[in-house]
Amino acid sequence: MTTPQDVGATQRLLAEGGYVADRQLATTIHLALRMGRPIFLEGEPGTGKTEIAKVLAAQLPRRLVRLQCYDGMDLASAAYEWNHARQLMAIRLAEAAGQAEDRAALEAGIYDRRFLQPRPLLDALEGAPAVLLIDELDRADEPFEAFLLEILADFQITIPELGTVRAATPPVVVITSNRTREVHDAIRRRCLYHWVDYPDAARERAILKIRAPQVAESLSAQVVAFVQAVRGADTFKPPGVAETIDWAAALSALDARELEPALVDETLGALLKYQDDIARIRGAEAARLVAEAKQAGAA
Repeated sequence: MTTPQDVGATQRLLAEGGYVADRQLATTIHLALRMGRPIFLEGEPGTGKTEIAKVLAAQLPRRLVRLQCYDGMDLASAAYEWNHARQLMAIRLAEAAGQAEDRAALEAGIYDRRFLQPRPLLDALEGAPAVLLIDELDRADEPFEAFLLEILADFQITIPELGTVRAATPPVVVITSNRTREVHDAIRRRCLYHWVDYPDAARERAILKIRAPQVAESLSAQVVAFVQAVRGADTFKPPGVAETIDWAAALSALDARELEPALVDETLGALLKYQDDIARIRGAEAARLVAEAKQAGAA
């Protein structure tokens, strides 16, 4: 599939993949696709940042290459590493064949491309066109960001022993961050930026209609009103869109047609993931929010 011709087409492309994007997000994605620029998506956990890359890969279509970032990640696990076991075997075979005297040729031979093991960053540059998802960059150490600059600027990786590997077809790069720490300006400058916020009630109902179509419309409206109110409360971890979908599906699996305080108390573990948050909402507060949600859902 070719790049969508305008913002509306990009918005429809995402919708066809099950992602309901507002106009601002669709504009950022459209520009990134047209300009060949990486996308840097920042926002609270559970707002659908990772899903954007998955939908783009499915709809463009391209293969999805995912680099899940973590503390202590290095170049060997992110870009490439040499297969030392195979290199050692090559040296032993050369010695057995009496070729070990030509050390220059031997050293050049063990750094042949066949001994290189690609990791996600290199994999995304080679082979079929890809969507490269660099997920939760804020979890990686700050020095790791320096490894990404060459890829984000020129879609290439320089391997000292081999030279520069350039992408025949540059990948669509999506970087996400939950903002547990600030990502360096050098990364931000190379990307188009968008803050992915929690959806408003209308968009969240539209998301539920696509992602949990089995949920009755009246229950869906009440669930969204309840979740929106919980996000405005003083909770440690507000529920994300994924939790809204899970909770609505759980209620539907229990044959619920509308919210009831007792049912909410029994199923809060599908919506909230910390005991302190559950204890804060359960009981009288849940009953109050249910009453408000029913009024909002009926409006």
